[in-house]
Amino acid sequence: MNSDKVVVKPETRNHKGFFVQETDYKLMEIDRSGWALICIDDATCHYVDPEDLQITDESGVAQD
Repeated sequence: MNSDKVVVKPETRNHKGFFVQETDYKLMEIDRSGWALICIDDATCHYVDPEDLQITDESGVAQD
């Protein structure tokens, strides 16, 4: 599951309450406290609620 490409649902907020940019992310992990760590690149990562994620297929289309 660590290599899944995901997108965030509209109005997703990170663990600090700030809105997260709606773009493609890489799911890095889901930690013990229940937050999903997602990253755009090596410098831009966010902790979000896993319920706010959608896995995408190879073409970038979100799966239900």
